[in-house]
Parts: sequence; C-alpha cells; structure tokens
Amino acid sequence: MADLQVFKTSCKLMGNRFELSAVAEDEKWANEKIEAGIEEIRRIEKLLTTFSDDSETNLVNQNAGIMPVQVSRETFDLIERSLRISKVTQGAFDITYGSVDKKLWNFDQSMTSLPDKATAKQMVRLINYRNVVLDDDNCTVFLREKGMRIGFGGIGKGYAAERAKQVMKQAGVTSGVVNASGDLNAWGVQPNGKKWTIGIANPDSTHEIFSYMDITDLAVATSGNYEKFIMVDGKKYSHTINPLTGLPVTGIKSVTIITTNAEIADAMATPVMIMGIRTGLDMINQMKHIEAIIIDDNNRLYTSKNINVK
Repeated sequence: MADLQVFKTSCKLMGNRFELSAVAEDEKWANEKIEAGIEEIRRIEKLLTTFSDDSETNLVNQNAGIMPVQVSRETFDLIERSLRISKVTQGAFDITYGSVDKKLWNFDQSMTSLPDKATAKQMVRLINYRNVVLDDDNCTVFLREKGMRIGFGGIGKGYAAERAKQVMKQAGVTSGVVNASGDLNAWGVQPNGKKWTIGIANPDSTHEIFSYMDITDLAVATSGNYEKFIMVDGKKYSHTINPLTGLPVTGIKSVTIITTNAEIADAMATPVMIMGIRTGLDMINQMKHIEAIIIDDNNRLYTSKNINVK
C-alpha cells in the first residue's frame, strides 16, 4: 500500500494566489480532485468579478438608482449573508464600499497627505448597506442610489475557499487545505495523523512567524496593514478604510479570525480592525465558534476569551 502524501497545486485567481492541497496515496487522483476545486474558484470569480461588464455584480452596479436586477440564487444568498454581517458589525463590513472613489485613496502612488475629513465623509456617503434592497420572491437586487457599487473584495475569496473545500470533500478528499493568499481552510489531518500547523505572520516581517497553532476543520483569515499602507508625517495608515468616516484605520497591525467557515473568517477580519480592539473583541466574544487574535501597533497581543496561542 502506498504512503499518504500531500499533493499541491497553486494558481492565481480572483487577484489572489490560491494553493490547494490534498492528502492522498495517488498523485493523479489527488490532482483531479484539486483541479475540481480550482474550477469551482474560477466559476465563482466569473460570477462575482467587477472586471467583466456582463458579470452579475456589474449589472447590479450599472442599474444602481434605476431598477432591480435579477441575479442567480447563489449571488442573491451571498449578498444576503453579507448584509447580515453588516448588521452584526454595525456597518464596519459593507459590500457597498465599491462606491468610494479611487481618487480618495490611492495606496499605489506616493500619497503624502490625508484627504481632509469633510472630503472623505462626502466620498463615503454612498456606502450604506441599508440601501441594498433584496426581493427574495423575484431574486432581485436593487441599489437605491445612483453611483452606488457593490463588490465582494471582503468576502469573495473566503466564499471561494469554502466552496473549493466542499467540492474537494464531495469528491472524496478527506484531508486537505485551501490557502487563499494566507487565508486558510483546513480539514482532516496531515499524512502523519497530526493536525495542520499554521503560522500567523509577524506584521513587521511577513516572512517570520509571530505565533502558530494546530488546527483541523477550521478556517483562518488575517487582515493586516503591513501589505498596503502609506506613511504620512511618520505615521502609518493602512489601506483599510473605515466606511463610516472614509479615513484609514490606525492602532492595529493585524487581525486574525479563526472559525469553522472560510467565508465568515474572511468577512470578519476587516471589521474587527475597523471597530478597534475593545469593541471588536467584545463582538467576537458574544459569537459562537469564532475567535480572534489582534496585534496592535506596539506588538501587543490580544485574544478573544477561548483561544490558546503558542
């Protein structure tokens, strides 16, 4: 009998590097199952992308303030779940963030000053999840105001990772990992029978590990200010924008969420960053089957109440 091994394939999809792994004896069998997972991510990318004119997301955006647009049940359900997360996070998570003009924040170029508060506030006035109207009977989505835009940047990658895992499990993969640029979804165990060990990156040096933990049947997502940021007057401003003010978040270097579902993990990491340490942890502590690890600007570590970090 052949030994169990981990077989891996990586690809670039949804603007992220995905790596899918399957534990198996036979390489050909493992690669077929991994390919099924990749196909599923491709399918979701087509569904949710804002880079293609005929995607459902863009049709909804093009008809903002004009009329409701019928979408697939899958897109409708994802939007409905997104709005629920917006309610829970008091608007810190909001798929209508796409309404913010790129001119306000451009983290790729040399921004040397912050926009003034009034301009920022004016720019974010269209961000309001309450203005997304869903009609369950007709499966339609309507954005109340002209210029509103939805986007799935905060939840899409997690949804795709969750779906890829389901597809691989249904195909018979009993142990595996879907890694979406560091957001991980792991199930089963390694070939040696041990849980999967995951590292939480050091926000000051992403190639180093800040802490690690062993997981199975869990998803882990991290939102950090160490990948995209600007320096203004010696202070670091992350690319995470508070949808209520239009200004960047400060005080937290990274938030890691650990829960049973990759979509939820992905969606909850940014809002905790926006809400801040106390409010964010308060919210997480009131929820079941979800934990958080926060590293602040001074490298202090905060965790929700049921967590054990090494």
